[in-house]
Amino acid sequence: MKQAVVLLSGGLDSAVTLYLAKSRGFNVHALSFDYGQRHDRELQAAKAIAEKAGVEAHKIVTLKLDQWGGSSLTDKNMDVENGDVDRKDIPVTYVPARNMVFLSVAASYAEAIGARDIFIGVSQVDYSGYVDCRQEFIEAMENAVNKGTVMGAAKNQPIRIHAPFVHKTKSEEIQLGADMGVPFELTWSCYRGGEKPCETCDSCLLRAKAFEEAGIEDKALKA
Repeated sequence: MKQAVVLLSGGLDSAVTLYLAKSRGFNVHALSFDYGQRHDRELQAAKAIAEKAGVEAHKIVTLKLDQWGGSSLTDKNMDVENGDVDRKDIPVTYVPARNMVFLSVAASYAEAIGARDIFIGVSQVDYSGYVDCRQEFIEAMENAVNKGTVMGAAKNQPIRIHAPFVHKTKSEEIQLGADMGVPFELTWSCYRGGEKPCETCDSCLLRAKAFEEAGIEDKALKA
């Protein structure tokens, strides 16, 4: 069976991405990160989703990007601002080069296990102004990975980075996820953490908008 590394944050996008990779016949190796984020609700969700999906290989890597902060997700002295679905500027929740770091680790993991496929659930359509969610970034990272790995540079076994939703809206993701039986009630999107989603941060608002557009109830709000 083909092997794939799937970045699994525990959020909506990554959960649908994991189920999509499984539907395409990949043996999934889920990869999550404890990067010093302000709460561990997403990591709890990632564990639950991996277990529900029957993923046997789920690694959580500790990176601690909070050592230098630069984001309200890694610096608890910064506040998570209230959301704005029409935002045009880059929000304070942007974590410097986060997807670049995550994909680099994923490439190391993939090469170590002989996997030639990496999946990441980014979208440049419904996103909060994050520059590392764009198609051009994914293409540049894939090129760098294949210049800097033995698999890509010497063995002619290039690693491909799949971003299946990069041109999809969140509502389209949700519709696909519903068809695949993704347990949305296990996912966590809220930037603020806590027992229940705040329903006011960017991530909560984008999630609510997407479920409404998809015409599907968000059961996570009742979990």
